[in-house]
Amino acid sequence: MRNGVPPSNTDVLYLHDLQADCIIGIWDWERQTTQTIILDLDMGIDIRPAAAHDAIDYAVDYKAVTEQITRFIGSSRYALLETLAEEVARLVLQEFPVLWVRLRMAKRGAIGRTAEVGVVIERSRPGP
Repeated sequence: MRNGVPPSNTDVLYLHDLQADCIIGIWDWERQTTQTIILDLDMGIDIRPAAAHDAIDYAVDYKAVTEQITRFIGSSRYALLETLAEEVARLVLQEFPVLWVRLRMAKRGAIGRTAEVGVVIERSRPGP
């Protein structure tokens, strides 16, 4: 992905507004209760094989992606949102046949006078 634009032969599968609860934060009160993490995940794939066969065997199963991410986030105990974002991106790249990921991850109500705070990262598979 270059400057947020996928290559022309790459399609995008996305999961937006996925919510998962976990322990995250640096303050003592954050370590005592779960907070809701909201994420948008864009994944670079080639959908042509799935479309040609009309079969899940040739597709990235977005339900499986959702379940794995939700389970992972729910069991995590990171201090920083940045660390959680890196680990979720790594998980998706390792477990699913995607070329790249763009992940937007946020905590709502973490800081007064803001609706949410968060990070956006883009990661891709290592080249050959």
